[in-house]
Amino acid sequence: MLLTSIIGSPLRPFSALFSKTRPTVAADGVVLPSGPVVQKPRAQSHEAIDQAQALSIPCPDPTAEDRERDYHQMHGQRLARQEQWDDVARAIRLADRALSKTAGGMPVADLVGYGARADVVLACEHALITGRPAKDAPLMDGIEALEGVLADSNHDYAIAAIVAHAHMDIGWAWRGTGWDTEISSQNRAAFEAHFDRATDILAPFADMNPKPAFLCAAECALRTGNESSKENIADAYETLINLDPMNARAMRAMGNHLLPRWYGSHDMLELEARRTAARTQELWAAGAYVWVQFDAIAYDDVACSRLDVAFFIDGLHDILERTQNQYVVNLLAAYCANTMGNARGGNDESDHVRAQITDCAKWIIREHLTELHPMLWAHAARGFDNNLRVRCPDRFAASGQADALRIIGNTFRHEIAAGLKVIFTEDGPVTEAA
Repeated sequence: MLLTSIIGSPLRPFSALFSKTRPTVAADGVVLPSGPVVQKPRAQSHEAIDQAQALSIPCPDPTAEDRERDYHQMHGQRLARQEQWDDVARAIRLADRALSKTAGGMPVADLVGYGARADVVLACEHALITGRPAKDAPLMDGIEALEGVLADSNHDYAIAAIVAHAHMDIGWAWRGTGWDTEISSQNRAAFEAHFDRATDILAPFADMNPKPAFLCAAECALRTGNESSKENIADAYETLINLDPMNARAMRAMGNHLLPRWYGSHDMLELEARRTAARTQELWAAGAYVWVQFDAIAYDDVACSRLDVAFFIDGLHDILERTQNQYVVNLLAAYCANTMGNARGGNDESDHVRAQITDCAKWIIREHLTELHPMLWAHAARGFDNNLRVRCPDRFAASGQADALRIIGNTFRHEIAAGLKVIFTEDGPVTEAA
């Protein structure tokens, strides 16, 4: 069966698959959604409206990062739909060899690879969307077509990784991201079957040397679904990070997977965050400590309470000194203000740590922000939740923009109260008489 016969709808733009944080290294796949969770923009007070009117900040749609990601993702999809698998593999190998990334740091090989398997994965996601797929739902048609491509690939690691990732994506779609006790026996069996097949696909490449980063990322993703290999999860990520130390997404994934909920412990998380920072000192200074802790501390009170806050804040400065890319600036500002600002619970120690990180949004906005990326702020407000299903992107982006303007307005409330207008330029914010 040709892949072009599986699904006719266009590939969703990257923003619709935004910042996935489920337990896979590539974090670009899809999982079983938990239902509509899009919220209306928060009601704004008169003060917030006045503050917003006193702000002038560029808001590109789509952003340069979105355009770049969409280009590579849709390139992979287009080649796959035309059955040009040699070209898919060649594009991945070239990007992988050069460790090519978008300006915001997303590996190009991952984008091409996701685009190439997206029709298959999205078709399965659609069939599973209610959690009760019909008996005649074509759940296996797409993956069988990919298996045919694999059989003709002559042991190409790029094709093998694509097909293995497709199996893992579908496995996670069956399982979801709930606790083990919440998973039905049918869904667990499907999850395990897909991961067993992914294991078999990648096994012939276990001793490949030198090991490409794209293949290593697939092996890390494989370990996250294999209970027997969880002891090696830190070592697997260490290998990937050593191969591609500028890949912050791999560091984020490692930190998440080292939480006790998944495959590690709080001691392992702190140790690996420091070890990663030490190994990547020349590139990131303390920045790698931030990336490893990034997602873990947002939702785990113990991990958050044990954080070295001063080291973490130094890392924020180090990341922003090394890039002025506005995707990264918005990501860090939104994370501090929205993700950490909204994550406070009943633990005084972790709440105190989060409050200190939330306060960092002020200097990030004042010193580094030049344009606004509303979708990032909207996702940050909901914790980069991978189960989030955005039903209306316009409303979702509007909620992010409202949040961002409220937070930015509060940051400049003294200037605004003095009758000044805040204008964001390429060199940062300036004020002038309103």
